[in-house]
Formats: sequence, structure tokens, C-alpha cells
Amino acid sequence: MKLYVLGAGGPPPSKSRYGASFVLQIGEDYLLFDCGPATTYKMAHLGILPTWINWLFFTHHHFDHNADYPCFILTRWDSGNGTEGRLQVFGPPPTRLITERLIGEQGAFVDDWKARIGHPASQHKHQSRGGTLPRPKPSVNAADIEGGEVTKNPCWSVTARRVHHVDPWLKSLAFRLDSGEGSFMYAGDAGPCPEIPDLARGVDTLLIGAAYHQHMDVNPLVADVSTGSLGKTIKTR
Repeated sequence: MKLYVLGAGGPPPSKSRYGASFVLQIGEDYLLFDCGPATTYKMAHLGILPTWINWLFFTHHHFDHNADYPCFILTRWDSGNGTEGRLQVFGPPPTRLITERLIGEQGAFVDDWKARIGHPASQHKHQSRGGTLPRPKPSVNAADIEGGEVTKNPCWSVTARRVHHVDPWLKSLAFRLDSGEGSFMYAGDAGPCPEIPDLARGVDTLLIGAAYHQHMDVNPLVADVSTGSLGKTIKTR
């Protein structure tokens, strides 16, 4: 099991951090937790292809945790050939609504993907990757969840719990993955609440976002108060 730290920052960009996103590799499976600014670009730096990722888990929908979502799902679709698995996305409400507003028939990017489906050059590129015509439109299985068992396969399982962050304006989740290679829990920006130690009991690796509030007024483009995170890989067990 390996943890790739794509972003371990917050809303203000700095020279080495911006937003939150993490990839967990378990054997041949790659799972993405949150999708903050420039996630797709940071994945390219680590040699991780968007088509390798079939699961995405959102802790909450602040922009520093979801701003790269349209870029990721469109890049994954555009660079694939139609044989990759359907992307499974889980998060608190309004995960489904956000997805529909991005790539649905009335979504913000409908003109983009319809042009790529219809234009001969895009069709040729799709076929050169092994795809067939007619080119399929972007398809994401997005689910709003409140907690409990989220998803599982023969090698690992993911459960979730509601946690406290900015209630009642946004709902937030913490996720725990258990597998034969170890266990991992990600609580996003959650604050102290009894659900965290309950879900974390016995976990091998615990990841929680933390902000240095005494530095909030420092211009992050001039003085980076944190250490760099892009490209860091951590063996979780």
C-alpha cells in the first residue's frame, strides 16, 4: 500500500502547496481521495494516469477539495478509449448534483464533450487509442452518501462516517479503508468529534488536514509557511 500526497494545502496557493488530494495505491487499484486544485496536473508529475483511477471519494465540497473535479473526469474520459471502468464517485450531498451540473446534458462542459464526440479529428484520436465509434459520452456513477459501508471488492473495503467541519453549511465525511495490506483513514479537514477516534480505532495510517491559523494573514505567495508536498510518496505500512 502506498500513499501519494498530491496536495496537502488549503485555499490559498503557495509555491509548494495548494488544495488537498491524495492517491492510495493498493496492488493494481488506485483510489483518489479529494480532488483539489491541479490534482490532474500533479498526478502527471508522479506518472499516475487518470484512467488508472476508478474510485474517487470526497470528504466535503469546499473548492480546495473539489476544484479539479471537472478537469479530472474530462481528462480521464478524453484520454481513455471507452474500455476503462466507469468512474465511481462517493461523497456527501451535493456530489450527484455537482456531477450533473458539470457533465450532464445541461452541464457546464456539455459543449466541450459534444464537440469531442462529433469532430472528426477527435474521433480519429479516439480510434487511435483503440476506441470505436460512436464515441461514448462522459459517464460517472456519482453517489451521495451519509456514512456506513461505501464500497468494497475482494481486496479492500471502504466505510465512512459523518464528521464535524462546517456544519450545517456543508456535510463532511471521513473515510476508512481496510485491506490485507493495512488500513488507512482520511478525515479531510474534520475538527474534533467522537466519530474520528471511533472510526480510527486500530487504523495503521491516519490522515487529517490541519491549518496554522496564526499564519493565515501571511501572503502565501511570498512566505510559504509549510514544507513542500508535491510528489511525496509514503508507504503506509
